Amino acid sequence: MNPTIGLALAVALALCFSTAALSEDLTTTDPERLGFSTTRLARIGAWYQPRVEAGDVTGAVVAIARGDDLAYFQAIGFQDRAKTIPMKRDSIFWIASMTKPITSVAAMILVEDGKLDLDAPVAKYLPELKDMQVGVEETDPANGKVEIKRVPPERPMMVRDLLRHTSGLVYPPQYVDAPINRLYLRAHFGGDNTLAEFVASLADLPLAHQPGKVWEYSWGVDVLARVVEVASNQPFDQFLENRIFGPLGMVDTGFYVPAAKLGRLVEAPELRIPQFDVTRPRKLLSGGGGLVSTAADYLRFCKMLLNGGERDGVRILSAKTVREMTTNSLPAGIKFASEAIGPSLGSSWGLGFAIRTQPTSSNVPGSVGSYAWAGVWGTYFWIDPAERLIAVQMIQVAPGKPGPDFRAAIRNLTYGSLRVSEQSSFKPPASPAVVRPYLLADYAGKYDFGSSSSSRDRLNSPASGYVGTGMGVAIADGGAKVNDAFEGEPAANAGAKPGDLITEIDDLPVRGLSIGQVIGKLRGEINSQVRLKILRPGADHPIDIVVTRAIIHHPPVALQVQIDAGKLVVEAVGTWPILDFEKSKPVVLTAASDDEFYVDGGGDHTRIAFIRDAAGKVSGAILNPGPWEQRGARY
Repeated sequence: MNPTIGLALAVALALCFSTAALSEDLTTTDPERLGFSTTRLARIGAWYQPRVEAGDVTGAVVAIARGDDLAYFQAIGFQDRAKTIPMKRDSIFWIASMTKPITSVAAMILVEDGKLDLDAPVAKYLPELKDMQVGVEETDPANGKVEIKRVPPERPMMVRDLLRHTSGLVYPPQYVDAPINRLYLRAHFGGDNTLAEFVASLADLPLAHQPGKVWEYSWGVDVLARVVEVASNQPFDQFLENRIFGPLGMVDTGFYVPAAKLGRLVEAPELRIPQFDVTRPRKLLSGGGGLVSTAADYLRFCKMLLNGGERDGVRILSAKTVREMTTNSLPAGIKFASEAIGPSLGSSWGLGFAIRTQPTSSNVPGSVGSYAWAGVWGTYFWIDPAERLIAVQMIQVAPGKPGPDFRAAIRNLTYGSLRVSEQSSFKPPASPAVVRPYLLADYAGKYDFGSSSSSRDRLNSPASGYVGTGMGVAIADGGAKVNDAFEGEPAANAGAKPGDLITEIDDLPVRGLSIGQVIGKLRGEINSQVRLKILRPGADHPIDIVVTRAIIHHPPVALQVQIDAGKLVVEAVGTWPILDFEKSKPVVLTAASDDEFYVDGGGDHTRIAFIRDAAGKVSGAILNPGPWEQRGARY
């Protein structure tokens, strides 16, 4: 058989098979059978709804699966800012950098085909880049002027470097604003440029780092897309359709939205720049951020990865290759160019994904080995092989906009919905214990359960308080943007608001400081003062405020225990709900003994055992004592 005809037939058969499976893909299974609490999964929509009403986001589509079974699939809110078009489960989103994992899979397909060598110089496929040198910034001490000297690379840029962001290529000022990054503004990265034209325009620019020495988020994956074109001898979009989208039944994924589907496109939160105007065909097939997709389509892509490269009888990659892609690929001692974007706390990088590597360090719940990535407008996914869990969150929110942390929200709400299996066998006592009033009084107080609502995780070490201002900040726009000013804390009391941009701290400009340096300057001795100069959206002139530092204790997961009518009453007071406890929904506990209580009739009959220190003082509490217990410290 002619190879071209054979390939076309294989793709056609895969498409038929996938299309037949689409309706099965989108049918939810009883969440309880999959190990979820239906009641706690419902908190996802309940969390989103007030954010839609407040204008933090127009709407969302969230899909959660365990293995091949879909546990949760909901559309929330609206497609448009005017709130006239309800969000639908098949609404289409610009997924931005969630394109990168797809491009990485495309490259690995060619590695398996024997057409691409990860450890070959990129110049083997793109000879126009063979003479790129490394830029070194030098400052003239006489006038302070920065010049960029060029030196030869210590080794060539390899194909592997493109997948793991160690090529030395960078982005223009977006995440890092440095002299070499500014030179990248000269690159021809526009909607009317082809990948070949874009790559050719990089040839005269310097690399920002020696290849293999520094992780910096970059145009490397767009260059990789051009490598895919050359190695496959196909246009990039055609290769993706033939080898990934068609076989997996990803019917709504591509580089633009056809006219017949534009009614399903979620409105942009800000002006679409030409190279990412997904409402029309473009020459630039950006492998780093050009695709649109739906939650259902991306879920199919994720299921293929979770299943070791195969989905619905169609094999895209070998299980060995998927393992390689989702295992740490960075050399020991790698440097990270920016704290603004990259593998987060307790994570590293594989070949296309951020991977959690530490069991006790992370800013979000998840098993070691779980892998993820996101898009600049908030789209996000992760895959947890240990739990056989996939979650896809589709939203469109302008970057840097003050508001909730959507990634932390969906991860905490998802993992917090998993049932504690041992609790299903818990048998309440025949009659409640009678606890003496003075013992009940001992238990009243607040308990810090750390940063994760997940009983699967070990991020539950209680966080100690610190002396500071009570703000959450991030580096943005040449200053420190206030994402949160916690109610009742010093910064909010002094007048700071989310959206404010701190430009000076104690008369020192913030521009050029790292997030760690900013946090260090906001913290200090108790009752000491810090002066802030702030730019506020809509204000005509800078605002000066003085904040008096105090002890801040704002745990993400915390419970408050009170006494009401001779009973212990518990509610969540941290950012996230935990087990049967939510904010503003007090739950009455039933006594099993003098120091152990349970929720009678709750979703999991959550148990709380109070613990004392050596002096006999109540020092903490344990939720569901046993293998999945969650420990909290009194504060």
